[in-house]
Amino acid sequence: MMVSRWIAGLPWWTPVAILALIFAWPLTAAAQGKFTYTDAMGELFRWMPFLLTKGFLFNVIISFFAMGIGTMAGACLGLAQISQNPATRNLAKFATQAFRNSPWLVLLYIVLLALPFEIVIFGIIVPVPDWMKAVIGLALPIMANVSEVVRGAVQSVPTAQWEASEALAFSRMQTLWQIILPQCFKRMIPPWMNWYAILTMATPLCSLLGVEELITLSRQAMEGSDNHPELLVPFYGFAMLIFFAYCYPIARWTISLERKYAVKL
Repeated sequence: MMVSRWIAGLPWWTPVAILALIFAWPLTAAAQGKFTYTDAMGELFRWMPFLLTKGFLFNVIISFFAMGIGTMAGACLGLAQISQNPATRNLAKFATQAFRNSPWLVLLYIVLLALPFEIVIFGIIVPVPDWMKAVIGLALPIMANVSEVVRGAVQSVPTAQWEASEALAFSRMQTLWQIILPQCFKRMIPPWMNWYAILTMATPLCSLLGVEELITLSRQAMEGSDNHPELLVPFYGFAMLIFFAYCYPIARWTISLERKYAVKL
């Protein structure tokens, strides 16, 4: 929860301060050249609709797909970690720790190189675009961390409830689905949202794979504007600002849910 706490702990005027810094920092340097800072801001405003609709929106789409796949796979993996079958339990723990402690960028490169560019299904060629590989690559660490969230939530339920359900002749499956998991959902929501915020902030890594998201399109826009050095701070500052504006409400909401669903002892 440290990421959400740090973001949520920032004052509400932080985006305004960031924007002011973007506007004010390079004024002196820009005034010395033919391409002024005013020109750079004009280029940013010209490209801004394109960067938002074709760039950042794609970051959000990638985060949605990666979070969806990672959540479903992570829930299964987390339940496998508490399995009574030793082989299943150990294999799930190994997979969780392997993907949880691997660098996200390394996983992205492995998926990019391991998956083919196209697959053949019943004679039909189906292309596998780079953005889909990026989704899978980002879903792997999310899967591992959601697995830990699920395992921790299940194990946080007092053992007396397991014993009581066993005394009532509930099977382990009935106990898990009817008694334990319904109590875990509220506990899992805050850390799940925290990981979504982290995932969203990690989507710019996809630019290193050639995926056309916000950072990639920002570079292309700067190249289309003759690649002046004065463009760097406005364009990348805008990227930082838009990510902050998207993740800050999520962080605030996460903290409020954490307080709401905190276990009262």
